[in-house]
Amino acid sequence: MRVVSLLPSATEIVHALGVEPVGVSHECDHPPEAADLPSVVETRVDPDASSAEINEQVASAERGGGVYELDLETLERLDPDVVVSQGICEVCAVDRVLVREAVDELGLDCEVVTTDPHSLGDVFGDIERIGAVLGREDRAAAVVGDLRERVDRVREVTADVPEAERPRVTVLDWLDPVMVAGHWIPELVEWAGGEYGMADHGAESRPREWAAVRAYGPEVLVAAPCGFELDQTVANLDDLTDRAGFPELPAVRADRAFAMDGHHHVNRPGPRLVGTLEYLAGLIHPDRFDEPPAAAVRPLTRTVA
Repeated sequence: MRVVSLLPSATEIVHALGVEPVGVSHECDHPPEAADLPSVVETRVDPDASSAEINEQVASAERGGGVYELDLETLERLDPDVVVSQGICEVCAVDRVLVREAVDELGLDCEVVTTDPHSLGDVFGDIERIGAVLGREDRAAAVVGDLRERVDRVREVTADVPEAERPRVTVLDWLDPVMVAGHWIPELVEWAGGEYGMADHGAESRPREWAAVRAYGPEVLVAAPCGFELDQTVANLDDLTDRAGFPELPAVRADRAFAMDGHHHVNRPGPRLVGTLEYLAGLIHPDRFDEPPAAAVRPLTRTVA
């Protein structure tokens, strides 16, 4: 079956189901061989710019026709049976409406599968739904079963953590302006034994006033900008660390502020979100869980120093 995946999380899901796509988006890079596949998506935003510059470019692109453009010639040449799109965020990946219009314009005989996850349960549902479309129901059930077991192991360890020992946690998925991560992050933090008081389960990530972050006083702070790998996050940390009152945050004073690879581990709703749960558990309760790998997480205060 010929599959075109238009977002990184879907590419990871398809690979987990034992199918290699024939085409992907410009951001699909896991597993590594996905980066060598034909890309059918182009972006009007420079992904290497600073967080403030990217924010301005996105706003400009949205006024001028959208952040992404489909390569119709390549899409037609690949002649997919299935195209996997998304509806969660017009900034994160090509929008489902644009995909549907392109498929109709080209007259492609294919099924368009749209993902729109806001929780880990939604991600598991996407795996099962895509598995059914690809004829890989058994493989999907096995993948989801393994992931659920890993989630259960974390939750069993944190089940007896008293409320008083659950630190206030804030995960930022943009630095300028500051945005607090929503969607699946609140539940992951709570399952990892933390308190997440700045966003509700399933809520969209949205800009917040820095004063609100200071007032909340996170005891664990994770900077994980959407689309930024770890080195790019570190290169943009001034957007966060130069803010008034940053050194006085409880998380900073206690050396519990971290930079995380948001591109791979926070903002990509695929199978590796369970690994993100395990990493967050290690940051929130290092006495109960292993330390996350240095390739994914770095202590922010030591990085700045």
